[in-house]
Amino acid sequence: QVQLVESGGGSVQPGGSLRLSCAASRISFHIYAMSWYRQAPGKQRELVAGISSGGSTNYTDSVKERFTISRDNTKRTVWLQMNSLKPEDTAVYYCNARFVTSYDQYDYWGRGTQVTVSS
Repeated sequence: QVQLVESGGGSVQPGGSLRLSCAASRISFHIYAMSWYRQAPGKQRELVAGISSGGSTNYTDSVKERFTISRDNTKRTVWLQMNSLKPEDTAVYYCNARFVTSYDQYDYWGRGTQVTVSS
């Protein structure tokens, strides 16, 4: 069974930093696009950042210049470095692995890690 396990969440003051990790097992990690999503209370889950199997990255506008997504295929891990955190970054952050073919889509999710930004 595929497993995505997030870690690194916690509570931090505005302006602080956190580094989230997502360790994957039982998938061919290198072929999957990896992404971080977040869901704040009362809001829909949104895409925060993504990194393709080839290493191309994309970010939602609100986190550009503050967050950095990276991956290491040998460690089967994806990270999200979050700097200059703001209260509006408070959410549960989820790791996603996605592989799309002409016929099917393979989608896996972690259970999430809480990030709280508050003074």
